[in-house]
Amino acid sequence: MKLDGHRHSSRVPAVNSLPFRTLLYRYFFFGWLFKDTGSGDVFERAAAERHNREQARWLPVYLLRWLWLGLGLFGLGRVAEFLFDASGLSVLFYAISAMSMSFTITIASAWFGIKGVHRFQ
Repeated sequence: MKLDGHRHSSRVPAVNSLPFRTLLYRYFFFGWLFKDTGSGDVFERAAAERHNREQARWLPVYLLRWLWLGLGLFGLGRVAEFLFDASGLSVLFYAISAMSMSFTITIASAWFGIKGVHRFQ
């Protein structure tokens, strides 16, 4: 298939053809960026490790997304608690905000792990 004179692979769907929920998933979760380093022969594992190190450059972007989501939900919890006096709703926002912090810590650990392991080898 040709688009503007460039040849595109038919295996990789264009961004516009992906469903919204897939785009939303890819916006918040980064697992689709990485390859499995535990399968294949030595060369395939080395190629997967190189690929993962290159893709790790996107982890700070995901980290910031989850930080802003957590801060936004915490702010909504404060608004719900103090302006609307809705403690039940504020607990919901606070709980989701706290869960977003676990994603932030996981992303930071993965980023430091992938980038740090390469430096010490």
